[in-house]
Amino acid sequence: MRPGGALLALFVSLLLLLLMRLLWCPADAPASSRLLVEESREDTRGIGTSAALRTLRSPATPVPRTTNSTYLNEKSLQLREKCKNLQYGSKSLSNKTKRYSEDDYLQIITNIQGCPWKRQAEEYENFRAKLASCCDAVQNFVVSQNNTPVGTNMSYEVESKRRIPIRENIFHMLPVSQPFAEYPYNHCAVVGNGGILNKSLCGAEIDKSDFVFRCNLPPTTGNVSEDVGSKTNLVTVNPSIITLKYGNLKEKKATFLEDIATYGDAFLLLPAFSFRANTGTSFKVYYTLKQSQARQKVLFFHPKYLKHLALFWRTKGVTAYRLSTGLMITSVAVELCENVKLYGFWPFSKTIEDTPISHHYYDNTLPKRGFHQMPKEYNQILQLHVKGILKLQFSKCQVA
Repeated sequence: MRPGGALLALFVSLLLLLLMRLLWCPADAPASSRLLVEESREDTRGIGTSAALRTLRSPATPVPRTTNSTYLNEKSLQLREKCKNLQYGSKSLSNKTKRYSEDDYLQIITNIQGCPWKRQAEEYENFRAKLASCCDAVQNFVVSQNNTPVGTNMSYEVESKRRIPIRENIFHMLPVSQPFAEYPYNHCAVVGNGGILNKSLCGAEIDKSDFVFRCNLPPTTGNVSEDVGSKTNLVTVNPSIITLKYGNLKEKKATFLEDIATYGDAFLLLPAFSFRANTGTSFKVYYTLKQSQARQKVLFFHPKYLKHLALFWRTKGVTAYRLSTGLMITSVAVELCENVKLYGFWPFSKTIEDTPISHHYYDNTLPKRGFHQMPKEYNQILQLHVKGILKLQFSKCQVA
């Protein structure tokens, strides 16, 4: 090749190389959009990348971090997804056709405990609106002079074909209106009687609540108070307790008055109009307290409210002969309170650690078979917890 030709070829080659470099990496392009080749040398500022981490990075490839924040974010996302799916897991149990298994529920509860609980205001408002639409505890929870005037021919809750006329003597037993003057209450505790409360140390936390609901005249004095508290604003009374434990207020009237004195000025709530057999016993409680000038006031569940409430829960799969007192009071609390926390709701024979426990924190008397649907009811309460509508206390309380 002639010298002139060789020079021309060299010139053309250099020109092509220059054009390729300009096209490959234009000078005005931002550094973040270029392909970078890491050099195998230590950065003199102490933030370089070791030879083992040299890599070719494109704009679509995220730069790996030297901390574990990516790992933590992934774990956080996985936990969030797991917790989000829990409500579907608990809901599926209510659709089971096979026999209920404690272990199914205990496994779900174990998973739920691993998820942080947060009140969901929108879920709470929506659920409370549905309850108010069907049942309206604020106006109809108890029988009052406002919602049951003289002359009303009131149907019983369960024995619906039977009626009781509201005459002057019954009318004057009733409060003029709903007696919950400070509604809505901020923090409410609904205290069940489950054996899970033993050694829970939840008493102090319960007693800090603005309003405390209890069920069926449970003991609150002595050593149990550190687990269950002593504050009581409303306590339900099953008429069978009056008959069996207090001899229908004949020979054991003094014992009854002594026991209920521990509840301070709480309301005593009775289902006087659920069954006709309850009426006389419930009225006897009213007159006993009145004659003794006791601090406690008697209220009666409104049968229409309980009927509508049963229909509400029936649409959600609770089809038992009758709702448990715990579910009734929980429903009331959601309407009357801004924040609801449940203690002692545990219809199982053991803890999630497989430790056997008694049915109640004070005895091991089991409920009548077929009367309530405890597992299905508890499933509904679990869903309310997962959705952030109310909070369930599953284990020991934290003590300051």
